[in-house]
Amino acid sequence: MKPILFEISETKERLVSHSGLALVGALLASTRLRQRCNAIGLEARPYPEIAHGDVVSATVGLLCVGQPDFDAIEAFRGDEFFRASLGLKQVPSSPTLRQRIEDLSEAPAACADVVLEESARLLKAHAPRLTPCWGRHVPLDVDVSVFDNSKTKKEGVSWTYQKVDGYAPIFANLGKEGYLIHAQLRVGSQHCQQETPAFLDQALVLAGEVTCAPLLVRMDSGNDALDNVRVCRKRQADWIIKRNLRKESEAEWLEIAQAYGTWTEPRAGKVVMTGETRLDRENLCLRVVFRVTQRTILANGQRLLGEGELEVETYWTSLKASPEEVIELYHQHGTSEQFHAELKTDLDLERLPSGKFAANALVLRLGMLAYNLLRLIGQQGLKEERALPDEEKSPIRKKVKRRRVKSVMQDLMYMAARLTRHAGRWGLSFWRENPWRHVWQRLYRRFTEAAPHTG
Repeated sequence: MKPILFEISETKERLVSHSGLALVGALLASTRLRQRCNAIGLEARPYPEIAHGDVVSATVGLLCVGQPDFDAIEAFRGDEFFRASLGLKQVPSSPTLRQRIEDLSEAPAACADVVLEESARLLKAHAPRLTPCWGRHVPLDVDVSVFDNSKTKKEGVSWTYQKVDGYAPIFANLGKEGYLIHAQLRVGSQHCQQETPAFLDQALVLAGEVTCAPLLVRMDSGNDALDNVRVCRKRQADWIIKRNLRKESEAEWLEIAQAYGTWTEPRAGKVVMTGETRLDRENLCLRVVFRVTQRTILANGQRLLGEGELEVETYWTSLKASPEEVIELYHQHGTSEQFHAELKTDLDLERLPSGKFAANALVLRLGMLAYNLLRLIGQQGLKEERALPDEEKSPIRKKVKRRRVKSVMQDLMYMAARLTRHAGRWGLSFWRENPWRHVWQRLYRRFTEAAPHTG
């Protein structure tokens, strides 16, 4: 069958291709982001024509539709819906947006800290119950992810451990849902452990404001340092930190595993020994979980000489779980890489828009807020679906526990609608056959009832 030939015409009706910004605006209205940003004083602009809160909210709106570049604001300057949905008095121009973000990033009253605190309060108010990973423990995954900014001359871009020029920001994701509780931009050449204890301490404080459940910090071997353990003990959090063997001998760990481990033989020539021991470090006696794999015959049948091939994994932990559970819980830490990928690709934040480091650090924090807004929309869309009639359920038929940010943007942010305005009242009309319209309307009711809209 040949495709239908459509007749192309124009209409005077006001159509909206990004109706999901109304959901973003309703969530932002429940925070004090606008008021706190407006209170920041700038010597260069003591009485700005466009309020700081409008500039910050407009930037978050751009990020929520995957357009982090400052010039992208020009497409929305005449868009009544963009202005009304985010509660803006004025939509800033591209030069104003760039200059103000740079000015706010250098202000004595740190705008980036305001964004961090308001993001945590947003999660506390709207996030469904966080999914634990073991018992009541909620994971807090801390890791560095490289932002490739090759062939640019941006401040702070330098050679990273992934052998590209870029930044090396550090993130802290909370819960299996992956909410971002903390984010910090770093120059590319900075070692992952440098300044991490202070970052971890602040992340644990923020996470404690969002949930009262016990926290389980998970970090990789780049953060094998007792300073991190001391921070976890100070904040009464449990931890699993992969150890860096450094100069430790694999042969010595084989002897320890043979003495204290539980043996399994998945196939001929492969022995896996799992167990635990305790090691003293700087007057601290810490539990260490290990897994030593010895291969004397490869999977293809080739025999190896001597003791064969050794693979050693060891972990510092305070968790009262079996060694097998500890190792599995650490392996789940790898999911945080997907969360970083969503921030970099779905929000298109990998190549940050400014040439100034401080401005990019603020944009990253605003990207964290945008990420959490989209994650909240996705998770709330999955909530309480069993009690709904079939026609109001989302068209997703397979059971999912977390929706990818890109899917939220495609299904709910870019939902088309007709914009109406009559007698001072605004309205959105959705196509009645749109399978997501009931989810969108249910979310909007929930968000606007939680906090009155201030637009």
